[in-house]
This record gives sequence, structure tokens and C-alpha cells, in this order.
Amino acid sequence: MGALSLRRRRDPSLRVDVYEIKLDDDFLMSSLWTVGETELARLGLAAAEGGGLDVLVGGLGLGFTADAVLDEPRVRSLVVVEALAEVIDWHHARLVPLGERLTTDERCRLVHGDFFAMASSPARPDSRTSEGRFHAVLLDIDHSPRHTLDPTHAAFYQHGPLSRLAARIHPGGVFALWSNEPPDEAFTAVLRGAFAEAAAHVVEFPNPIQGGT
Repeated sequence: MGALSLRRRRDPSLRVDVYEIKLDDDFLMSSLWTVGETELARLGLAAAEGGGLDVLVGGLGLGFTADAVLDEPRVRSLVVVEALAEVIDWHHARLVPLGERLTTDERCRLVHGDFFAMASSPARPDSRTSEGRFHAVLLDIDHSPRHTLDPTHAAFYQHGPLSRLAARIHPGGVFALWSNEPPDEAFTAVLRGAFAEAAAHVVEFPNPIQGGT
């Protein structure tokens, strides 16, 4: 997909270390902006019914979504699928702040693989989940369904692949995804065709650099 880099810099105005992941010249993740990632986990898991939750996260990044998932006491297991092996290596090497937690929590597995191929394939047995199914699937890979990191991802956001994903989610479970764009009614309609119901949530947070939200 491109040249991947991790950098740490000191922000003199905020007096904090900032961790950033870039793909070529495209910023994928910054530790300055994590509310969207944590809210993806919070809102998604709040909508999932019951306890003993098996959770699948697509996209590791700096680990903030996975970290928020592990904060939920109802979570029994977490599988994080990441296409870029280097990102997983950074966590194992403790080069990012959440690396230690995500690689030592026994509930959590970091898996190198293609989330889109896995999520839209028929359910298959998994030693950590029941019949290869999940109670919550949380996706944070592309900028939005219409602005993907790789052209091959676009096909996933259609009725067929999403319906196959729905078959891998337990009754009462949830699929949630992060988007950098405003709510897209056309895509929400696609979701309603694949799932029992669908809704969009706008997440606002302070901008410490420019002010406002």
C-alpha cells in the first residue's frame, strides 16, 4: 500500500510526545487525536448485548481502539487483525505507548492478516471464539467507505460482503466502523440492507492545535 513510517516528536506547545503513523504522505494515526478510536469501541460495545463478548477489531494503528475494548469488563476475547506486519512489530517491541498492554493481556491477540478477506468469508471455527463468530466487529482501517487506503477495500462496503460479515456476528451483536467523513445516508442505507438496523453517530472533541472541535 506504500511506505510505512512511525515517528515520535515533541509538541512544544502542548509539551507532550506525539506518536504518528504515516503511509507515504498520508497520516493514518496520531496520538493527539484518539477520541474517535476510543468512541468506536465505547459506542460499539454499548450496543452489544450480554456478556462474555468476543470482539474482532480491524486495524491496529496505535492501539487506542483495542485498548478501549480491553477496558470493557464484559469482553472475553479480542482479536485485532492488522495488514501491516510492521505495526504489530512496533507493539511487541514497545515502540508505542500501548504496546505493553496489548501484547501482555491474555484476552488479546494481534493477528497479521487481511481483515476484509476474513470478515467477508464464511464463518470458520476459531479456538478463541464460538464457531468463528463475534459479538462485536469494530473497523478502523480506511478514512471512510468512499476514501479507502487501497482500491481493493472498496468492494467490502457493498451489500454482499457486509451481509457475509453479518453472518459472522452473534444475534444481538454489532458492527461499527469509524469514518473521517460526515454521516453518509447512502452508505447507511447499504448497512440497513445488510443488518437489522443502522445509525450514524457524530463524535466531537476539542482540537488542541486549532481550537474549537
